[in-house]
Amino acid sequence: MSNAFALLGLPRVAALDAEALQQAWLAASRGAHPDQPGGDTAHAAEINAAYETLQTPEKRLKHLLDLHQVPWRTVPIDDAMMALFGQLGPALQNVAAFLKRRQSATSALAKALLAPEEMRLREQLETLGTTLDEERTTLLEALPAFDARLSSGETTALADLQILQARLAYLGKWQTQVREALLSLM
Repeated sequence: MSNAFALLGLPRVAALDAEALQQAWLAASRGAHPDQPGGDTAHAAEINAAYETLQTPEKRLKHLLDLHQVPWRTVPIDDAMMALFGQLGPALQNVAAFLKRRQSATSALAKALLAPEEMRLREQLETLGTTLDEERTTLLEALPAFDARLSSGETTALADLQILQARLAYLGKWQTQVREALLSLM
């Protein structure tokens, strides 16, 4: 993909205002839309892809790292993230086991006896989801500081941004897993 920031006329930064991003996308797509005179389907698709890339923080940071030609590397999970994963793994396993038991419950009484466990699992997942949301918010609040570090030319900023991007990617995946598990309990 080309430079999504340049395509939408936005600065190459980690922290983008959602409203400014949407306004830039609307302005760029307005002229490129195939229904408009002089519109171009391929250019409109490229603009939409740029918007999609910049809209999600982990994708935006990955794109920013690619633009800075930072080579991809595996980022180890730190102790705090491992602690979250240590809560998530067993919770998801417990939900999977519960769903098997619930599926095999044939009588109304058997299903009713599972209700307290289902409520406990929901509460556990909701608490974990809140923790993941809070951690993600904390990381997103750090983005403006990374922009300042990048603009000052700090040598470790890109390596630290790569770690932040990986943490956001993990959290995003785990948030999706928690939401899917909650939906499966409905």
